[in-house]
Amino acid sequence: MKKLFLLALMMVAAAAASAQKFALVDMEYILKNVPAYERANEQLNQASKKWQAEVDVLVVEAQTLYKNYQNEAVFLSAEEKVRREEAIVAKEKEAAELKKKYFGTEGELYKKRESLMTPIQDEIYTAVKDICDQKGYSLVLDRASDPGIIFASPKIDISAEVLQKLGYAN
Repeated sequence: MKKLFLLALMMVAAAAASAQKFALVDMEYILKNVPAYERANEQLNQASKKWQAEVDVLVVEAQTLYKNYQNEAVFLSAEEKVRREEAIVAKEKEAAELKKKYFGTEGELYKKRESLMTPIQDEIYTAVKDICDQKGYSLVLDRASDPGIIFASPKIDISAEVLQKLGYAN
């Protein structure tokens, strides 16, 4: 009885799985063909370079203070040594705080990336969802981010349709 029930359950599961429609998208390909994404990436790169330059200035200042301290340490009084050590630590701390402000998990770069990329991602998601609703797809996988996909038929790749829906037909 158990074997018969298990066999029936497996047949129902197989029938349900075969009735589902699947599709793939290649997000790298889609994003590469969306001009707004390229512009957003350029803005992020420029901001990142600008902010990194600010951090680098503070790091160089801290290194200079440290080198000067090492060269002059034998000539300094105990109080002057303490004062300079504190200045070095303060400059290093300032550089670390600025780096965290710009590049930390909730930093300016994260906020800027989120504000620039979220609308693009939402637009792509809406296009994919509309195509799924029209064609009855149950599941859409991103072949660019899923290393488990070894091979997939180009027939089930809807990336070009997504671009067309977004108005970027090739």
